[in-house]
Amino acid sequence: MIRVAIADDQAMVRAGFRMIVESQTDMRIAGEAGDGQEAIDLVNRERPDVILMDVRMPRLDGIAATRQVADITRVVILTTHELDEYVVDALAARASAFLLKAAPQEDLIKAIRVVASGDALLAPSVTRRLIQEFAKRPEPQPRKSKQLEVLTDRERDVLREVARGLSNAEIAARLHVAETTVKTHVAHLLDKLDLRDRVQAVILAYEAGLVGSA
Repeated sequence: MIRVAIADDQAMVRAGFRMIVESQTDMRIAGEAGDGQEAIDLVNRERPDVILMDVRMPRLDGIAATRQVADITRVVILTTHELDEYVVDALAARASAFLLKAAPQEDLIKAIRVVASGDALLAPSVTRRLIQEFAKRPEPQPRKSKQLEVLTDRERDVLREVARGLSNAEIAARLHVAETTVKTHVAHLLDKLDLRDRVQAVILAYEAGLVGSA
């Protein structure tokens, strides 16, 4: 059973998400919060598997709250705008997924299941936002570049495609290998780089200059 918490300052929005979650036989609600501080308290108290976190909330915003709970639970960031200025901050705060509030309910259900399983969900639009942000930075970080030296050439190839927002199936087609092989490479590179999920891998790839803005 996947235990899901909801943090949003609008009661009607929380009710909508609650309805979606409760419609699934493998999910249940672990509590609700109306602001970032309440979200932190809720996570510390209930230890949910996943929390749906709004970005803009009173008292403490969703980014600050995410930084404090990401070690305890998986965070799905919810926003009204596809290119929200907080995208990079949210991912850097170790959110595991980024989703539009207007997305179809099946997308939300998928996101919950994906992050609960230990993976991450990064939409192509979010990847584009990352490219835009990192393109503004003048130089890759040498320390980050050095971290990638532990990877094999093939693992670097896979990381490069992950950073471009491709799924395992898409990477397999591009590199002409089996999808299971890609999955193994992803697991190995995450382990070697001591990263939790694909989101952290994407951020490191851009910070290290492995992927440019082209």
